[in-house]
Amino acid sequence: MNEHDMNMSNQLVVFALDEQRYALHLSAVERIVRVAEVTPLPKAPEIVLGVINVQGQIIPVADIRRRFRLPEREIDLSDHLIIAHTPNRTVALVVDEVTGVIESPEQKLIPAKEILPGTDYVEGVMKLEDGLILIHDLATFLSLEEENTLDLALKTRKGQK
Repeated sequence: MNEHDMNMSNQLVVFALDEQRYALHLSAVERIVRVAEVTPLPKAPEIVLGVINVQGQIIPVADIRRRFRLPEREIDLSDHLIIAHTPNRTVALVVDEVTGVIESPEQKLIPAKEILPGTDYVEGVMKLEDGLILIHDLATFLSLEEENTLDLALKTRKGQK
């Protein structure tokens, strides 16, 4: 692993949902785009709002608010989509706004299990002067059941074309 890889893993893309800030590892993020029209996907897991077409690639759009049990709200034109990779697929996450990329010194990162055991979807917490950032674990974002349901829904959609 060279120095560049090391830096990538310590960089976090910070985004906001309501007043709380969350982050994803920059290495998992492909790009950030303005919200696009989401096509509903029948039979998709509850967390999936639908699909978008990004340069010919069909990407499922996940409602991160549902995952974190936050109050739901309509998608706003000012919202953004973070296109990111889970270990199994590319997903688009609807976020209020992306606030930037920060470096995360390892020593500032507190593993989530030390704070709250059983915290799903959160890998760790980072303390900054102006509050906490929850670091989101994309590896656990979709459960196996949701992955399978989504695969099936996407296959069914392809069959309809």
